[in-house]
Amino acid sequence: MHGKDTDTACEEESADRASRVSRRSVLASGAALTTATIAGCQGGGGDDGFSVGIISSNAGFGDRAFNDLALEGLERAQEEEGFELNQIEETDIAAFGDTQAGAAETNDLVVLVGFQHTEPLTENAPEYPDTNWMLINDNVDEPNVAGYAWANHEMSYLAGVQAGTMTNIELENDGNANNPGESHIGFVGGVEGSLIRAFQRAYEAGAQQVNPDVEISIGYAGSFSDPAAGEQGASSQYDDGADIIYHASAGTGPGIFDAAQAADRLAIGVDADQSRTLEQYSDVIIGSAVKYINEGTYDCAIAAVQDDWESVQGNNVLGLESEAVDLIIGQEFEDAMPQELTDNIEEAKQGIVDGDIDVPCAHNGC
Repeated sequence: MHGKDTDTACEEESADRASRVSRRSVLASGAALTTATIAGCQGGGGDDGFSVGIISSNAGFGDRAFNDLALEGLERAQEEEGFELNQIEETDIAAFGDTQAGAAETNDLVVLVGFQHTEPLTENAPEYPDTNWMLINDNVDEPNVAGYAWANHEMSYLAGVQAGTMTNIELENDGNANNPGESHIGFVGGVEGSLIRAFQRAYEAGAQQVNPDVEISIGYAGSFSDPAAGEQGASSQYDDGADIIYHASAGTGPGIFDAAQAADRLAIGVDADQSRTLEQYSDVIIGSAVKYINEGTYDCAIAAVQDDWESVQGNNVLGLESEAVDLIIGQEFEDAMPQELTDNIEEAKQGIVDGDIDVPCAHNGC
């Protein structure tokens, strides 16, 4: 920090960036401050005053999955490079455009969590050409945008393989168990749409690949941040006979796990190893379909601060071939999974990488 204290450095950085004010600055920054929770000047800033902001998806931080993983990668990069990190929580999709613009006024790199940021970014990226943007789960064709997407369909296919295999193999942990006499599993999504439909259809395909006779219940909670709605939907599926449910519902997910515990059944997490990030549910989470979002945000931040933007700019799609997604066994079930599951998962991975398995949909939806 060249001997300056944090407050002084932040004040000088704010003054320096005043020169970047555009014709929209008053509206944009004002709206951002009233609709977002901003934690500024974390870590004190780097030697060159570089600043990174991250704007949450509408699910918000604290989801122990999508948003928190993105933030974790930036925090790790910050530890190495010492830049300023601003955490901006925005749960109102209608305010994303103004919140983006406000963040662009004071940050060199702005990380946007979720495809819902795409439409406003198509306007803000060219409006703020001196700001670099990382967009998670989509891309905007501008020179200052790095689009990062993970192969949601590939990891969901693996979740289907796990559910389809384990619904017929006796499994019990701390009173929670499946019903091996029946082949019935479930899926609960957040808000139904093209992206989450890809999770669903790939999950169905993976389950049917290993268990052609499996019955699959499908439901949507209508929200990415309503655990009560998730619990209600999952409870209905468990009552109907499903014994393992996979969710793709962000902050709604804990409701699915609550339902599993109440029904003494089992579940599969998403995005992160939720048997560890939501450890209170580790007794029912037999696995999680994970994507290493933290590695992507780390790489993008390092490239930006080291003036190597060309290495990350453009559309980056990361999947099994680059070991960016996976199926992780839940921590309480690591010694309970049969060799049959290991073989099925490995066969599915290899088939997808080799092109022998055509996973339905694409990383960005159906």
